[in-house]
Order: sequence, then structure tokens, then C-alpha cells
Amino acid sequence: MTPVDHRVKHKSTIPANFGTEIELFVREYKDAGSGGTPKPVLMLHGRSVPALPGCDLVLPPPGSSPHPDTSFSWAQALASKGYDVYIMDLQGSGLSPRPEMHDPCNANPAQRGLLKTNPGTEDCDPTANYPHQLGNSKSEWDELGTVVKFIKKRCANEKVAFIGWSAAAFVMGPYALQNPENVASLFLLAPMFPPNGRWSTNTAAPFAPPPGTPLPTQPVSEPPAVFGFPMNLTSKAGFQASISDKELADHVWQAIMDCDSIGQKWGGSTEGAPEGVMRWRNSYWWGWNMSTVPHGPTLGNAVPVCIVYGDQDRTANTPPEMGPVLHFSVPKLYEGIPGTNKLMFRVEGWDHQPVWERKPAQVLQHMSWKWLKDKKVYGVESGSWVMDPDGVLSAVE
Repeated sequence: MTPVDHRVKHKSTIPANFGTEIELFVREYKDAGSGGTPKPVLMLHGRSVPALPGCDLVLPPPGSSPHPDTSFSWAQALASKGYDVYIMDLQGSGLSPRPEMHDPCNANPAQRGLLKTNPGTEDCDPTANYPHQLGNSKSEWDELGTVVKFIKKRCANEKVAFIGWSAAAFVMGPYALQNPENVASLFLLAPMFPPNGRWSTNTAAPFAPPPGTPLPTQPVSEPPAVFGFPMNLTSKAGFQASISDKELADHVWQAIMDCDSIGQKWGGSTEGAPEGVMRWRNSYWWGWNMSTVPHGPTLGNAVPVCIVYGDQDRTANTPPEMGPVLHFSVPKLYEGIPGTNKLMFRVEGWDHQPVWERKPAQVLQHMSWKWLKDKKVYGVESGSWVMDPDGVLSAVE
């Protein structure tokens, strides 16, 4: 399919460029021959990997074929089923703006060693640094909301079905809780969910910033570490170690570099020969925990929810000893959803990145399509299930 790329105007609410009109990157796939009015779907990336290649990995033509291999493109797979599929990058990711992320001095201090040769950081002036996080929950809900309005205007004001991977849950989940009139359903792959995470203690405004949190327009002058930088970094070797298919890992890395003209010039151990680094925003999230999920109650009622995660996923499931901010639990999210229109699959053998493994990717694409089409997957429409490698389901008691 041929993508249509949009630049959606948005007035920024992140501290780095507050009030500035910027353009968010949005890619659209639609099967022109499907007929009728396609239902809109919006896909959102996680914390570090942008929309390309998270939702739309396209490989070079295999063998003698003149056509590229799109079997890993989740977005194109759904568009081929008759949906109008949009994917977006938040600020600080992919092809959307990256304010205050151009200077190596603005990286996480613990990660600046990745840049010592390309380029050097020894001459950083600490007083010139931007000493704050880039995004926060409010700014990212705002960006998602702008894109939703853009899609609804193009799609006869239809509700939008959400599909999110990993930390997309921090954005799509609370947005759906606050704006159920805009959301048709929620499909979450490996969602990040801290049961005891940050939230406002103001019961009249549960999605307001927690006590002591700087508002988007008011960065603090001496922030704690979580506020102290806008940009995280990951090396090529560090990132590719997490991908089981090493040949595919090169294509994934190249797709990330193609979205970042600055990041591709950094990193590597040889001066003048950069291998690239993956730059990703440092965000401060709140409003997504066991206290807010029952809000409405919206999830599982007005907004049906389907959750899929792997039993080998140690990113979306961490021990309680990690503390309230870093303890994540997918089963706790399912437990906290108040409605009955909820469905969860724990898939044996999957880790945090099934989108980049051939068989899991195909299964995932099929599951999300059946959810969008029927609000049921493999014949079941509610409950918690375990799926073995052969696709056999067992109910979780």
C-alpha cells in the first residue's frame, strides 16, 4: 500500500516549546478498493520505538520479488482488512518534532558515554543544559487528542478504535477514560501499567498533576532526577540485543535511523564513523493506576478493552520490589477494569516485542483484526485466557 503522510498542526503543551504551533507526524493507510466508509483506527508507539518501525516495518523485496515485504507492517495488515489506519509519533519520537533533543548535553547524564566519539561531550556546559523532562501525561494526552480530532473530521465524526503497544497505554488509557465519546475500543499489546503509580489525590480532578508535580508551563529550577533531562539514548548494540531475529534487527535499526537525521550521526566507538543512537523522550506520567482505571466506569463498558501480552515479557511485568513507579503488572490492569466487556490473552513464548517475530507478528495482526471486527478473538469475547504456541486456549480461573 502507498502511505499518505500528514502533518497535523498542534499547539504544544510540553515545557520545551509551550504554546508553539508544531506539526505532528501522522501516517495513513487505506485500501482504496475496499468500498464503503472504512472505520478509523489509530495506532500509537511505546516509550522508545517510534511509529516507524513499531507499527509499520517494511523490508526490502525478498528474493526476486519486485515488491517490498510488508508482512511485519501491522498498520498495512489492518488496512488490507478494510480499515482506515492512522499511526502517529508523539513529540520527542520519530518524525514528530524533538525540541531540546539536538544537543548531546541534554541527554540522560548516565548515557552520555555513548556519544564520546560522535560527537564528544567533554565540553558540555551544565548551565546551558535543558534541565527538565520533555513530555508529561497532560502534553501527550493533548497530542493524542489533536490527532483524534483530525481523524474524526476526516471520518464523518466516527469514534476511533485505539491500538497501543507498551507505554502507549500511559497515553491511550487515560485519554479513553476522560474522552469515551471519541474512543470505539482499546486494544493494548504488552501495556505498561503501574498499579500504584502516580496520580492526583484530588478526587474531583483525578487526572490533574500529582502533588508537587510542575505544571507543563512551570518547569522547576532544581528538579529531581526524573525531571533533569529531555532525552534518553540507546546504542545500536543495546537495542539489537533485545531482538531475537538478528537479521531483522538490522532492518529495524535502519528504520529507526531513517526517522532521525541527528541520532544517526551519533554513537559508535570510532570517531567520524557513527553507527547511530536511538533517541527517545523522557516523559513524566501519571493518572494510570488502580485508582484511576475504574473512573467512569468507562473501560469495559463504554470502551471495550482487549489486552495481549507474553508470558516471557519482563518489561511489562516487574516485581513489586521495584517500587510504585517501576512496578508494572498487566494482570492488575485487567483486574482493575470495572466493566465486563474486557478480554485478556497471555501468550506462551512471547516477550515484549512480538511485532518483530514472524509467527507472533502474524498472530498478533489476526487477533487485533478479529477484535476490531467482532469484539471477540478466537471465539471468546470476555475473560482471561492463556494461549499456547499452537493457539490452544485455556481459561484462567
